[in-house]
Amino acid sequence: MSRAELRENNIKFLEKITDWVMWWIGSIPSLIVHSIVFLIAFLLPVFGIVAVDKMLLILTTVLSLEAIYLAIFIQMSVNRSHEHIEDIREDIEEIQDDIEEISEDIEEISEDIEEISVDIDDIQEDIEDIAEDEDEDDHNERARNVMLKSNVSSNKNDIKAMREVIANLQKQLEELKKDGNIPSSDQ
Repeated sequence: MSRAELRENNIKFLEKITDWVMWWIGSIPSLIVHSIVFLIAFLLPVFGIVAVDKMLLILTTVLSLEAIYLAIFIQMSVNRSHEHIEDIREDIEEIQDDIEEISEDIEEISEDIEEISVDIDDIQEDIEDIAEDEDEDDHNERARNVMLKSNVSSNKNDIKAMREVIANLQKQLEELKKDGNIPSSDQ
């Protein structure tokens, strides 16, 4: 393990210890232990085990050391909170930047939608024009079809009339052949 890794591991270990100590000092078991220690400290002179001035000197020294460590732990907690706040502030700034970009994207999409809407209106107009043109074309086609049907019908009638004429001519030819005016093709 390199020195940097060893140092990093030691720092993490110390941070875990300080986190546990800060948690414990602010807990109910800590309140109970401190109350018991203070009670014992004040009872020692009453039972004559320790002189009052020595007990007060020791208690004052212990409380001063505890206060110093508590101040250090509190400052460490404030520093960590400040780091977390800075991280959160940076995250918020990034989120705000993202929101601004999203807002710009939404505006662009809105503009695109408006353009698409205009294009759709234009396409709808073109479709209507085409439909009108088709209606005109259909009308013209129907007129042509009617004329063609009329022509076909007229042609059928003409052909029918021609057949009747041909049939009449054939009858007349047969009669003429019978009468002997025209020699038959058999002869």
